[in-house]
Amino acid sequence: MKSSALRTRFLQFFARHGHTIVPSSSLVPAHDPTLLFTNSGMVQFKDVFLGKEQRPYTRATSSQRSVRAGGKHNDLENVGYTARHHTFFEMLGNFSFGDYFKRAAIGYAWQFLTEELGLPKERLWVTVYHDDEEAAGIWLDEIGVDPARFTRINTADNFWQMGDTGPCGPCSEIFYDHGPDVAGGPPGSAEADGDRYIEIWNLVFMQFNRDEQGVLHPLPR
Repeated sequence: MKSSALRTRFLQFFARHGHTIVPSSSLVPAHDPTLLFTNSGMVQFKDVFLGKEQRPYTRATSSQRSVRAGGKHNDLENVGYTARHHTFFEMLGNFSFGDYFKRAAIGYAWQFLTEELGLPKERLWVTVYHDDEEAAGIWLDEIGVDPARFTRINTADNFWQMGDTGPCGPCSEIFYDHGPDVAGGPPGSAEADGDRYIEIWNLVFMQFNRDEQGVLHPLPR
């Protein structure tokens, strides 16, 4: 499948589920001195999450052009060392502004991967932030993910933030297992940097705003 086809299927899938398709914003963030470049899909929605801006929709989906060549999310040092790191890429994303939260977000991701794309469930591995009991319960008790392919991770890998300050929150990642013929261990293990398990989705649950002192404040929505 070409990347253009994957982009179209992703956007159309979420459009069918009530999301407005929003064009990619500029690579230079508007009115945000904390970032040199747009580094993720949520950057253009930062003020919406902070309660400073209203949009005519509560669900959005986009394919955001992003650059990661410095700052909090810097992939520059990994370019050339792996075949999967780039400084420029398009990030597919779906967003909810006071509409749905963890249950629906997890359900949409699983449905798209296993039904829309037909990826085998036994090839997928899920991680959650170590104390996120809500997300863990949804994955294990409702989605029915095999506990043997599920990991709680107590590191920054499962707590996402766009920069040193701003919106942030725990996240749940989905990995594709290329099989035992490829080197690398499961997420959370000492061998996790190999190529066997590749992250294909990061569900970020935007719950907090981190201030200049590092204090987390609950977001208004």
